[in-house]
Amino acid sequence: MENITNVIRSQLIANSSEDIRLSGQRFFKEEIKSYGLKSADVIKIGKTYFKQIESLQKKDIFKLCEELWESGYIEESFIACNWSYYIHKKYEPNDFKVFEKWVNTYINNWASCDTLCNHTVGEFLEMYPNYIAELKRWAKSNNRWMKRAAAVSLIIPARKGLFLNDIFDIANILLLNNDDLVQKGYGWMLKSASKSNQKAVYDYIISKKQIMPRTALRYAIEKMPKELKVKAMEK
Repeated sequence: MENITNVIRSQLIANSSEDIRLSGQRFFKEEIKSYGLKSADVIKIGKTYFKQIESLQKKDIFKLCEELWESGYIEESFIACNWSYYIHKKYEPNDFKVFEKWVNTYINNWASCDTLCNHTVGEFLEMYPNYIAELKRWAKSNNRWMKRAAAVSLIIPARKGLFLNDIFDIANILLLNNDDLVQKGYGWMLKSASKSNQKAVYDYIISKKQIMPRTALRYAIEKMPKELKVKAMEK
């Protein structure tokens, strides 16, 4: 197992493409460290090698995930995110500290943030909802990725109609943030919540529309009926 991360890196390099690397860069404002692979190929490589480690103890799998995170390559971060999610049935409360460290230390782009938080952190929060209070602390962080993570960790629970009051609390904390990636993050969270709680989310948006950044507002109302969108966008 000591060499599995090196084997994975050799596979990523062997399947890399400069054209894909350059094409992927256009989705990011910051420079992304990337080998240049399609997401489907990264997932396939990750699944192949997970079969060799799935019998390990959780702490050892997390250690391998950390080695992947440390490289800074986006493809390795995706494999780390997926591996940590594959073992979600083994999550325990103290694992939150591990996930928080990954967000605060290693994440440097929206794609890695969303991949980890939508699935690994989101699943953890459904299992241990008391930890949602920690997201409100993340939302007050000086780290833009912690702020975005506070919102996007609730995307999947929000679709299920869960944690609505907490979603509004986090939206309130992030409401006036001037970072467009944070605005898109909490707007997405509100959009997801509207699937099961359309009226409550719409009423919230209307109550804040005079001060809510237009980027967040557009994201939040994206799936609403046209007549509600029109009213929400009125100045």
